[in-house]
Amino acid sequence: MNDLDPLGWDDEWAALADDEEGVVGRVVRQDRGWVQVARSIEQVDSCRTRADRVGTPVVGDWVLTADDEVAAVLQRRSALRRADPVGEGAQVLAANLDRVLVVMGLDRPVKAGRIQRAVVQAWDADAEPTIVLTKTDVHDDMDSERERVARENPGVDVVTVSSHDGTGIDDLRGRLGSSMVVLVGESGAGKSSLLNALAAGDVAQIGDVREHDAKGRHTTTRRELHLLPGGGLVVDTPGVRAIGLYAEPEAVDAAFPDVVDLASQCRFSDCSHDREPGCAVQAAVDAGDLSPDRLEAYRTMHAEAEWAQMPEHERRRRR
Repeated sequence: MNDLDPLGWDDEWAALADDEEGVVGRVVRQDRGWVQVARSIEQVDSCRTRADRVGTPVVGDWVLTADDEVAAVLQRRSALRRADPVGEGAQVLAANLDRVLVVMGLDRPVKAGRIQRAVVQAWDADAEPTIVLTKTDVHDDMDSERERVARENPGVDVVTVSSHDGTGIDDLRGRLGSSMVVLVGESGAGKSSLLNALAAGDVAQIGDVREHDAKGRHTTTRRELHLLPGGGLVVDTPGVRAIGLYAEPEAVDAAFPDVVDLASQCRFSDCSHDREPGCAVQAAVDAGDLSPDRLEAYRTMHAEAEWAQMPEHERRRRR
């Protein structure tokens, strides 16, 4: 068994690395100008990065290093990204992932828009989204809440867990298997507690949650990869208050299969689903079969995705 196998190494990565020189490892933590690179589950080295030479490696990247410096980044299979909060373009949050766990705490209102944006991000990364409703021990009717969230997100698995009493943790761990998973969600949603429960140990710091509004402090300040007992890799991420969308329009369609299915039934192929005759989408809204808010979310995110993919000169012209 290769020392890198528990970190997700396989024959395809080996084939890519054959054309490069250096020592292989996987980025498990990213700091300013440095990354922590795992050579095995027991050896982690600090390596300097030069953005002008190899770009910016992120957690989950496979890299080759020489003289304590990243010499090459292997081509990514997938990337979780968002709109850069401090500039143009995309910010890559994690690479080479298989699944995104959208974590929502049941000690606060479950926000449909936040879930929808995270699901779009997951599909854009070619990863499978799973919605995880945490803190079931403080909710009186978790079954109805789970059913509601499932109805609002067709095609996406919804699971309920309690990191406090262990409810649902074994089931979720079994679903994850040996996959590479990224946790996303706002501060205080229970991501770090969930990671600790999955890892069966205290690998992530847990912060207090304010009682009056259920908001948490940012106890996770950087993205970091953790190995689960029995296999599987989990990346904990800092909580974010807003998600700027940077995705392909196809990812939005994947998150709204009900709207896309209705749109295929419209009389006109270029229907804007507004006032056109024979619009199946508006007919569904009028009949109460499709929420107006869901249609508006679809339109808004499609517009954001199209804007993100637009050439910069076209964006300047439209501004």
